[in-house]
Amino acid sequence: MTPPELPLYARVAESLARDIREGLYAPSDRLPSVRELTRRLGVSTSTVVEAFGQLLDRGLVVSRPQVGFFVRPDASVLDTPAMSKPRVVPTTVSTSEIAMEVVQATAEPELVAFGSALPNVELEAPRAVRRLLAQAARGTKALEYETPPGHRELRVQIARRARGAGCDVSADDIVITSGCQEAVMLSLRAISNPGDTIAVESPTFYGTLQAIESLGLRVLEIPTHPETGIHLESLEMAIEQFPIKGCIVTPAASNPLGTTMSDERKIALLEILESRDVPLIEDDIHGDLVFASPRPRAIKSWDTKGQVLLCSSVSKSIAPGLRVGWSIAGRFAARVNYLKLVSSMASATLPQMAVADYLLGGSYDRHLRAAKTFYAQSRDALIDLVSRHFPRDTKVTRPSGGFVAWVELPREVDALGLYRRALAGGVSVAPGPLFSARAKYRNFLRLNYANPWDDRARQAIQRLGALASEVAC
Repeated sequence: MTPPELPLYARVAESLARDIREGLYAPSDRLPSVRELTRRLGVSTSTVVEAFGQLLDRGLVVSRPQVGFFVRPDASVLDTPAMSKPRVVPTTVSTSEIAMEVVQATAEPELVAFGSALPNVELEAPRAVRRLLAQAARGTKALEYETPPGHRELRVQIARRARGAGCDVSADDIVITSGCQEAVMLSLRAISNPGDTIAVESPTFYGTLQAIESLGLRVLEIPTHPETGIHLESLEMAIEQFPIKGCIVTPAASNPLGTTMSDERKIALLEILESRDVPLIEDDIHGDLVFASPRPRAIKSWDTKGQVLLCSSVSKSIAPGLRVGWSIAGRFAARVNYLKLVSSMASATLPQMAVADYLLGGSYDRHLRAAKTFYAQSRDALIDLVSRHFPRDTKVTRPSGGFVAWVELPREVDALGLYRRALAGGVSVAPGPLFSARAKYRNFLRLNYANPWDDRARQAIQRLGALASEVAC
């Protein structure tokens, strides 16, 4: 199946980006005005405005109110990877062995860990939660079961925060889970049976693929663009061809691309799925870490039929070891609640209490502002390092949030071979084949930029680029 072309605004943005890369517009140059481009290209004003919005998100241009758009003085010259082209046919997952190898390797303390998707745990929130954990541990309540749906005060705080994503939910709509991964697992079990097919973005988080495999499900990989997200026309065509029982997307700062879908495309996605009664599992784990303000709306906010199962956690925004996640499962909530009870009885009470106290205290928003500023600056530093040390023709995404980026190396570079050579030299990366059920993306890497760029980290990126260059020569 050949994917149709990108939306018009994305094509306009790519044309301007190409002009910048090719030097038609130099750093600090003023770009044509919205009015001029509208007239020259014969498109609507809203199309040009949306195109400039994409260039702003990619860090290629800056806006000066009442003046216009200018090429950023330090704009990255690296291209963005093109839309993926997976084979759109149901398949089983074939990457379990390498997934276990990579996950175990990231736990080695002596490695420079670019291969994990772990946050910086030295920021303000993890320190505050450590104090609250100690405080909560003094009582006996922390030693008791919090049977599903979980600690009520935590569910109240989650429901309040969900309003910021546009979701009008109550504490009774929420089931606490042991991280987002369990929420996704429970959601998959609630909507499908072994042998069923689940549609996913491609590339997608390897943990999602492993969950699908463990449940005896099949995967249908859908082409996905690093700037606009899952390709809706390809998804619609796939649903017409195959009996898809569910779809999983990460519309806010996706992993590994870092894409945030526009509201227009989120609504269109929901309409496609609703018209065919296909449930949507919305992985919103990075929603609070999207750099732009306000926080993006969740697809769940437009759900009027209860068929969106929103899954999230504090694993990326606070700390992964807390294992505090949740599901807002709409008409599947009772089923998810039951499955939680029979699979693990309850999530640990102590971290639920500590996270509830932290969210109640009001410091979380201050933490998010600082974290997003830190991650955005760290992203820019990574792109700069990659542009200086990696082979020519390397491409990299410019994530709109979170702390992982997707790097496309020259075609002759084998990511698995590079991963093993880098590991022997004390550097971990996540090779591209992990992020596809068919082990595609053999010349891609996912890199984490969550931690400070000290000399050790900079030297590790330089070594990684040198290894890639050796192979690419």
